[in-house]
Amino acid sequence: MTRRARPPTLDSLSAEAREAAARARRALGDRRATPNVAWISALTGANRREIGAVLEELEALLPLEEEIRHRHLSAGREVYAQICAPFELFAITRLLRPEHVVEAGVSSGVSSAHFLAALRRNRRGRLHSIDLPVRQRGTALARGESSVAVPPGRDSGWAVPDRLRDRWDLRLGPSQELLPRVLGGLGGVGLFLHDDLHTPAHLTFELETVRPHLLPGAVVLADNTRWTGEAFPRFAREVGARVVRRGRGDLVGLRYPLSPPSL
Repeated sequence: MTRRARPPTLDSLSAEAREAAARARRALGDRRATPNVAWISALTGANRREIGAVLEELEALLPLEEEIRHRHLSAGREVYAQICAPFELFAITRLLRPEHVVEAGVSSGVSSAHFLAALRRNRRGRLHSIDLPVRQRGTALARGESSVAVPPGRDSGWAVPDRLRDRWDLRLGPSQELLPRVLGGLGGVGLFLHDDLHTPAHLTFELETVRPHLLPGAVVLADNTRWTGEAFPRFAREVGARVVRRGRGDLVGLRYPLSPPSL
């Protein structure tokens, strides 16, 4: 009987990769952002050496992480609602080298910035983002307001530096209107992230809308799936893929099969 190889872990990577990831996490100021190497491997098929090489590149991203944190603090937020896996998004994009990345949900743009940083290093590809911003009512976030609310004087993606925006197609409005329009102009999607309205019906809409445009081997991600019930697992079953959870959290992904079932 053949024994399955153990998935790589952060501890199994080089000291350079581990230290780069630690410094990037501290610069961003998000303790949750330690990269989950097994999750990256399961979604991309990359080995320990390949993942370690792209995580070593986080050393060059330290000015970006510091700038994002500074922009958050300047808007009066010591803690801002953002995806917990920015470095995994960077690594997955570097490893897959997609021509088109699509994300639904932007807020301050932490995920967007890491997609764009990876595309810049790839020297190819574009990020297509859709956001329906929630506006903060006053100068400070009031009790009961969404933690993703955009501060006064700012707009969706306000934490993304100008130097990264040349590969970015950002559109504001409802996903129901914009997602079909965006997808219709692309040749195929290599990476998709759902991180906007977290309801079963909305996630199902986005997954079914993007499905005909997914390239073989594309990665599909969804955050906050504790609120979306069976929508993502059902989609995975329909396309014949395995749901891969990031640790014990509710950020999940799948690798679209090379030969998916017919629509």
